[in-house]
Amino acid sequence: MMSEPVSRRAALKLGAIGLVTAKLSGCADEQPRPAANLPQFERPVGLGDEAWAPVRAQFLLDPGVAYMNNASLGMPPRQVVDAVAAGYAAISREPLHGKHDLQRQVGDSVLPRLAGLFGVSPEELSLTRNATEALHLQTIGARLPPGAEVLITSQEHPAGSRPWRFREVRDGLRVTEVFVPSPLPPADEIVARLESATSSDTRAISFCHVTRGGHLYPVAELCGMARERGLMSLVDGAQAVGQFKVDLSELGCDAYSASLHKWMLGPVGTGFLYVRESSRTDVVTAFAPDATDDAPQHAPPGTADFPVRAAIGAALDFIGTLGLDQIEARCRFLSDHLKAQLAELSDVRVLSGEIDQSAPGSTIFEKSGLDAMESVSLMERLAAVHLDEHQRDGHNAIRVSTHVYNTTSEIDRLVQALQDL
Repeated sequence: MMSEPVSRRAALKLGAIGLVTAKLSGCADEQPRPAANLPQFERPVGLGDEAWAPVRAQFLLDPGVAYMNNASLGMPPRQVVDAVAAGYAAISREPLHGKHDLQRQVGDSVLPRLAGLFGVSPEELSLTRNATEALHLQTIGARLPPGAEVLITSQEHPAGSRPWRFREVRDGLRVTEVFVPSPLPPADEIVARLESATSSDTRAISFCHVTRGGHLYPVAELCGMARERGLMSLVDGAQAVGQFKVDLSELGCDAYSASLHKWMLGPVGTGFLYVRESSRTDVVTAFAPDATDDAPQHAPPGTADFPVRAAIGAALDFIGTLGLDQIEARCRFLSDHLKAQLAELSDVRVLSGEIDQSAPGSTIFEKSGLDAMESVSLMERLAAVHLDEHQRDGHNAIRVSTHVYNTTSEIDRLVQALQDL
């Protein structure tokens, strides 16, 4: 809870801002424009708001609302929304041929392009609904005998740790949590912490690429350590893909799980599981009794949401136009602006680390006397800003995750609301 109630002055301001926001939202009465009528955009030159205004115009967010919670759920651009709608229209007009056409689109275009973006072969990728589903599949599929030890870290998302706790109960595995401080220590210390925790029973390490709080783990180094010791390495990449370039072949992990509806701006309910070709005997299917090394069948069986999966192609088009290097630079530009503004507030402590240990778009900080959980609804009411809390790792922190369409003026509005408290 907050140490003090909101003052009458703040309450009056809250009401005034609420009225302003309502009027701004009222501007959205007109029907959304189809993608064909949206302003054309191309790869922006520069990092400022003006250069990225045509990109921002591709999104449908209600006027006056600032969305800074991409780490929970990204906001697809209109092109992706239209692609999903077109897919459902096609499968409704002619179900048989519509289904087959969408299946071909996924198999012949979406999967190869997705694989190319991440430096792997299409046969190594399986589409899933999200990273959570993929994490369950890679955990359940890890071939480990009863009594085998698996190392996880203290900063894992529940989606990354719960599958191992399930196997601990069901299969008699021993799951050991290795403490990693927040903010992060140097990369070599993180590797040393996991390496020193290994024992003769250790068979695998499982960890996130980017933590829920936006800390960047030394993935390639951890996977290299695991490989040298004959251990499997399984990675949660939900907070990584789409913020910066990820080459799965270079990382050297055995399996990697990701969501495409966060930073990749894909349709809601899309993700993937990657299993390295050479690791198919170590990470096996949870479904098919007739799976082989050539046909590992990691993907969940049954009818898939073909219109949604086919629309991943529109998200790949969007990301490809901008370029992941430019997306990373823009996200870093916005988070640096936020950190600079927060540094001016005497009662705020920024917890996000240096550039080599923090993801480009996520920033966590604590404000004295402000409960992080309450800040979520409070900032929505005071400034029409959507953000999230980070009450874990010993922190009572607020998490702000900015993407390319956010602006410095939105960030300034958030900081002003924090200062007014």
